[in-house]
Amino acid sequence: MAFSSGGGGGGAPMAEINVTPLVDVMLVLLIIFMITAPMMQHKIRIDLPQASLNTQNQDPVEPIDLAIKEDGSLYWNDSAISDLELKAQLAVAAQKTVQPELQIRAEKNTRYEIVAKVMADAKNQGMVKIGFVTTPGARSQQQ
Repeated sequence: MAFSSGGGGGGAPMAEINVTPLVDVMLVLLIIFMITAPMMQHKIRIDLPQASLNTQNQDPVEPIDLAIKEDGSLYWNDSAISDLELKAQLAVAAQKTVQPELQIRAEKNTRYEIVAKVMADAKNQGMVKIGFVTTPGARSQQQ
């Protein structure tokens, strides 16, 4: 606490505020804002996809339903198919102008290696859109 040295108060506290710490803090803030303000001026260019209303009357492509049973047997749109036939069908589907989505529906106890092999085959044949389909009751049966 500061005391006055002058005659009138005789040791009474000073009524003036010490502004030196306030000025120090304000100078530090000024320097911080001077450094960061130019950084806020740099703009980042982002190329967003453009929506188009021109559908050209294209029919939506039906997705491919690939069922994988627990024993590893494959079903392409509900018809049995072998591994070689699967690769051929995937190659044909990948060459289409509008590529259909491959929807993989594996049973609960199917080994992961089988599903991973099918996904690798699909990728190697050029399929880009791969999805997984589950049944709504599968989660409640696990509990």
